[in-house]
Amino acid sequence: MWVTSMPQVWDEEGAAKGGVVTPAPATALLGSLAGWVSRAVDPPAPRLCGTEGGPPVTAPRLRLRDGRHLAYCESGVPKDKARFKVVFSHGFTGSREDSVRASQEVAEELGVYMVGFDRAGYGESDPNPNRSVKSAALDVEELADALGLGPKFYVIGISLGCHAVWGALKYIPERIAGAVMMAPVVNYWWPGFPADLAAEQYNKQEVGDQWALRVSHHAPSILHWWMEQSWLPTSTVVAGTTPLPNKRDAEIRRNMKADGTFQKKTELATQQGIHESYYRDMTVMFGKWEFDPMSLPKPECPVHIWQGDEDGLVPVVLQRHLASRLSWVNYHELPGTGHFLSPVPGLGDTVLRTLFG
Repeated sequence: MWVTSMPQVWDEEGAAKGGVVTPAPATALLGSLAGWVSRAVDPPAPRLCGTEGGPPVTAPRLRLRDGRHLAYCESGVPKDKARFKVVFSHGFTGSREDSVRASQEVAEELGVYMVGFDRAGYGESDPNPNRSVKSAALDVEELADALGLGPKFYVIGISLGCHAVWGALKYIPERIAGAVMMAPVVNYWWPGFPADLAAEQYNKQEVGDQWALRVSHHAPSILHWWMEQSWLPTSTVVAGTTPLPNKRDAEIRRNMKADGTFQKKTELATQQGIHESYYRDMTVMFGKWEFDPMSLPKPECPVHIWQGDEDGLVPVVLQRHLASRLSWVNYHELPGTGHFLSPVPGLGDTVLRTLFG
């Protein structure tokens, strides 16, 4: 197929910033294609929750300064009795009801209050057409302030939702008492990655995922159109067909598809529009960041990363490199473990005890 036969040469951005290998003809093609498609096809308007024809509002929501609403879900001990207050940022396909799955007993023992929220465009939170890494961090801060979590609070992110944690460490570090990232997704174009290492790991991804990331990075305006074309190579992550080397991960996904959970989560996450949830996630995570996480100064709070060594979605070698560049990151690698960390027995309790013990 033509998309796999282009010569592997550096594009100008990759050469200048040490980014991932991208076929130069592909980059030029995407630029031309983006101009045509952006004029020809716009994503459908979102179906806002609580409006005529839109999904109903069933969760508590708060109104942000820009008029958007964030839906949230509280767990753990009551807020007024908590010693530690945590904002949780869910991953790709996730929701406000996701968490680290710590036991209620440990949450009560440590005095942990946790609030999860539908990130912008997901579930029952209004879309943000200007979504970015910075806006994700500011949503976390505004949620914490609206709920009265105090001058400092903790943040925990999982998978792709960790971009909000990196954003918090960059844009609101004075508000963060501690941070945890569980299997955080990486951007192959972050300058801190050695070019050859990033290229090697990028080229190990499925062809459809390579192209979905290319489009997200180089031509985000046409991602919705690209992903909707059956004749083009598209994301196996969205389709739920990515090869998963870890047996637990594969079994979890197989069971979720068999009992309808996978489809239900997809429908809930994308009920206001797949462009406003999944596709904006992709353009934010794999687009052009304003900063490189590997260039962040040491924060005044503890930062932890948990990563499985059999992760089929996030290359463990890139996570190891990132951790080696940031001496202040407490890196916890889990042998024989994949990408889905919250179902790992006892890990949620371990995360809370490590962060608050």
